[in-house]
Amino acid sequence: MKAFWKQIVINNILRDKNLENNGKALNDFQVAKSYRELKITISHFFKDFIFILIGIFSASFGLKGFLLNNHFIDGGATGISLLISSITSIPLYSLIITINIPFMFLGYKIMGKVFAIKTVLAIAGLAICVALINFPFVTNDKLLVAIFGGMFLGGGIGFAVRGGAVIDGTEVLAIFLSKKLGTTLGDVIIIINVLIFSLAAYLLSIEIALYSMITYLSASKTLDFIIEGIEEYTGVTIISSHFVEIRQMIINKMGRGVTLYSGRQGYGKKGPTKENDIVYTVITRLELNKLKAELEKIDPHAFVVMSSVKDTKGGMIKKRPLSH
Repeated sequence: MKAFWKQIVINNILRDKNLENNGKALNDFQVAKSYRELKITISHFFKDFIFILIGIFSASFGLKGFLLNNHFIDGGATGISLLISSITSIPLYSLIITINIPFMFLGYKIMGKVFAIKTVLAIAGLAICVALINFPFVTNDKLLVAIFGGMFLGGGIGFAVRGGAVIDGTEVLAIFLSKKLGTTLGDVIIIINVLIFSLAAYLLSIEIALYSMITYLSASKTLDFIIEGIEEYTGVTIISSHFVEIRQMIINKMGRGVTLYSGRQGYGKKGPTKENDIVYTVITRLELNKLKAELEKIDPHAFVVMSSVKDTKGGMIKKRPLSH
């Protein structure tokens, strides 16, 4: 078994560096470094899987335990699915997949293959969970249904985002439209949801539409809480002695631009000082998971400061496809 993993590590080194073995043994440092990177990759894969799994069950419980029986809806693709399911006999699980199919392809185009695969699996898992698992119906109180149904649904979406996927494709659509129209993500999401709730008021009732708005607000606040209040764009400042490798990683693997500041590390008035560059970049919140994983491979002790950025103009972030 140990020889098996060692061969995987060696093959990984040769592939990444476009080398040929030619019978020469790789040095211990190369093997150890690649083995460590492989362990981090596998660790993050399982962590993402757990987050997505929790998200699927949380969202399913919110839908079947609260919202579905009361004909309440949410915003986004999930809200459209709930609305259509309420006025027709089409099962919710089939609508969840059908409505999100365009967003899956859009996610592949603007976010990349890994993100698209995770999203397909997350949405398919949500549909299967809704179809096969019988969750207990919790309460008939409309206010409790709106608040707690939104909390579980928003929590599910938030955990899926932390796992590097989405179970509601509206955010992917909002990213795409904001780049095309030059507006903010928030503006696009508000417009989409105003249309959805207006249809709900017309097709269902004004009362249900108003309760559904409470559901949406509850889901939104829970989503923000789960992903630690991260806004659409996040400015990341990284202080590390491995700034050259970090810069190359952000440019080559993340597909993002970077800015380097001249800085000096040190502490106290007489403590030792050391000059090194400080790396700054701006990414979307959906890319934070990948950035953290790549940073851990290079320097797990790097000092990282993140700050919310309302919107960006110019640079590479809106000109190049999102990487994941």
